[in-house]
Amino acid sequence: MYFNSQGEAEVTYDAIVVGTGISGGWAAKELCEKGLKTLVLERGRNVRHVLDYPTANGDTWDYKYRDQLTVKELENYPVQSRTGYTMRETTKHWWVNDLENPYSETKRFDWIRGYHVGGRSIMWGKQSYRWSDLDFTANAKDGHGVDWPIRYDDIAPWYDHVERFAGISGQKEGLPQLPDGQFLPAMEMNCVEQHVRKSIAENFGGRVMTIGRAAHLTVPDPAYHANRGKCLYRNRCIRGCPYGAYFSSNASTLPAAEATGNMTLRPFSIVHSVIIDPETKKATGVRIIDAETNEQHEFFAKVIFLCASTLGSTFILMNSKSEAHPDGLGASSGELGHNLMDHHFRCGAGGEYEGFGDKYYKGRRPNGIYVPRFRNIDKASERKDYVRGFGYQGGASRENWVQGIAELDMTLGADLKAKLIQPGPWRMGLGGFAECLPYHENKVTLDGEKKDKWGLPTFNIDCEFKENEMNMRKDMINDAAEMLEAAGFKDIETYDAGSWPGLAIHEMGTARMGKSAKTSVLNKWNQVWDAPNVFVTDGSCMTSASCVNPSLTYMALTARAANYAVEELKKMNL
Repeated sequence: MYFNSQGEAEVTYDAIVVGTGISGGWAAKELCEKGLKTLVLERGRNVRHVLDYPTANGDTWDYKYRDQLTVKELENYPVQSRTGYTMRETTKHWWVNDLENPYSETKRFDWIRGYHVGGRSIMWGKQSYRWSDLDFTANAKDGHGVDWPIRYDDIAPWYDHVERFAGISGQKEGLPQLPDGQFLPAMEMNCVEQHVRKSIAENFGGRVMTIGRAAHLTVPDPAYHANRGKCLYRNRCIRGCPYGAYFSSNASTLPAAEATGNMTLRPFSIVHSVIIDPETKKATGVRIIDAETNEQHEFFAKVIFLCASTLGSTFILMNSKSEAHPDGLGASSGELGHNLMDHHFRCGAGGEYEGFGDKYYKGRRPNGIYVPRFRNIDKASERKDYVRGFGYQGGASRENWVQGIAELDMTLGADLKAKLIQPGPWRMGLGGFAECLPYHENKVTLDGEKKDKWGLPTFNIDCEFKENEMNMRKDMINDAAEMLEAAGFKDIETYDAGSWPGLAIHEMGTARMGKSAKTSVLNKWNQVWDAPNVFVTDGSCMTSASCVNPSLTYMALTARAANYAVEELKKMNL
């Protein structure tokens, strides 16, 4: 039974946006700024910028367990803790309780989630790269998946649009496989990184090492960044930035939407299905469960944007079953829930550099270096044992002031002080981030037997990396060691710590875009083929994965789709 505290007219809006993360925040901003009265629904609690970042200014010694969780606390986070860095005293409030939000794994899949206003835009790594036509044409060229219905030129102006507002710092390199953007001044590489950049250019024709392109304001532009401040190099971003220096929904898009007077934000609203009019075939609204009261409500709108995260939006589509859509909304192609992807990583090399002993650096730069893809970009770099490619993230730093600790019982006075102020040697690591192919058999399905805290069905996830990804990892390791060796590093160690889907927190696919309703869930404007006034613009829409971080592309696709939706509404087409 569904309850509306007021008449239907009082719960009817021009648009509904589901989710407040990177995509949902952009949908809210664009729709509200274009004049649509917009209801924004978030399944978790409200998080207000600045006010609700409780650990933003704390130090390790301020916390009872020195920023660690007890064994008892960790019992609530068996999946979220798999990353090795998310579950701490200072960040535990951002991640879901796995016991309340269960799912099943046919094969290991690390589903890392944050349910609150702002979603994972609070905790993301801020690496922001454009895709190129190398990515948008990859499926068509090598036959994996279906062809993208768009190309770089279709999305380039929207990259411009979102980069200016979000604030992306970076350095232009003129690479066709990694297009340049609208950059704020780049963060500075330290002396060892600059040395390695020069060595790579001299020893490996065509390879480039650049500073990471990061959504951090190095020099804010008042025309776009309002009251946001510049990055202070604290590197406590994951706790929430009270200065608004990095891009998040809370600091950027949601305040912009709110400023229009057109946004209504409703937290604790678990959207579980879309309402479809059987005669018009269009969506009329959504059904929710109030996460606090368990009451069920319906809300209505002319256009709906699903931005609930890759698997969140796909869940809503799959759970939106009706006589016309017995397997869920958007399932007519047989592709809904399929083609799940993530990046594979956690392999590469590291080593020690003996020079620059008189050099150090200031602050804790919340950014690293990036080596763009250099495999399979042309005939000269083509590999026979795998398709697609990888890039590297990493950086150089000096080891901590720890060399005197073991000798505390033998060293006193001035000698002790001298030891404690001398930093350790320089070290640098290069870790690969690589593409996964869109395999149809990598999928999610609904499990009606296993329910969550609110009585909703849960997901069974069946996803794995395959031979192409495993072959690629060999090059990821060897090439990293080769570049460090050429730059004069010693004691180089290679590693492969293993990687499982989900762990990179870049899950994509399951409601892919395409050129035909027979082979895809969405069209080139991110509309659901089966219901054209439903748009899906988060990671679920992705048709392939590229090897670069995907969030900037989600932003651009969302802004593009929102603009199209408003134009179609004006034409009375939705």
